[in-house]
Amino acid sequence: MPVDKVYPDAKSAVADIPDGATVLVGGFSSIGGHPGHLLIALRDQGAKDLTIVSNSMGVGPPSDKVDRPRGFADVTVLVENGRVVKGISSFPVSPSPSSPSPFERLLAEGKATVEVLPQGTMTERMRIAAAGLGGFYTRVGVGTVIEEGKEKRIFDGEEYILESPLRGDYALVHAARADRMGNLVYRGTSRNFNPIMAAAARITIVEAEEVVEIGELDPEEIVTPGVYVQRVVHLPESKIRIWMK
Repeated sequence: MPVDKVYPDAKSAVADIPDGATVLVGGFSSIGGHPGHLLIALRDQGAKDLTIVSNSMGVGPPSDKVDRPRGFADVTVLVENGRVVKGISSFPVSPSPSSPSPFERLLAEGKATVEVLPQGTMTERMRIAAAGLGGFYTRVGVGTVIEEGKEKRIFDGEEYILESPLRGDYALVHAARADRMGNLVYRGTSRNFNPIMAAAARITIVEAEEVVEIGELDPEEIVTPGVYVQRVVHLPESKIRIWMK
């Protein structure tokens, strides 16, 4: 594996993502830590029939109806362009019934499916995938639609359901800083799903606001070790978006 993992741009970093891939997409709620430029590059690349794993499948009205910071994008840019056939998410629909999201409309038209997971369950499924574990039992979801089709067991008189590892073919991640070896530092709300997703995919692609030489990052600040990262894209100053603190 090459030490220098920096790619010239987002386009080249996502060029080999194939149709039908499972893509883990970092980010939380509205603008916290989304790998927006990688998502735009993937939209332009054209891969379709994607399964997207994301905390949210995009909320509110279509992207052209919302005043968002320049350069911001979430998975809506893939949904609106017909690239997504399945979402695995904790918040797959809009919180407002009067403002259905593009993914919500896709579901209503029968053009996509969804698997809804509690946030903790989704995170733990990715964590055990990274750790090489075969599954875990949880009480979260017992007695709800979450348990449908899943094995159940009794422990100490309580019913638990078995959850399996959730792996990605690719992960798209946003970081504040990266070195050329792929060690990552996050800022604020970017440190949400990004670190766990970076560890749970076969190929992890990172967009970083700043890329430094090996040895320049404080080891105490590194959250994601470079062993989990295969590709790094430096965001030029003109493309760095506004982030929630």
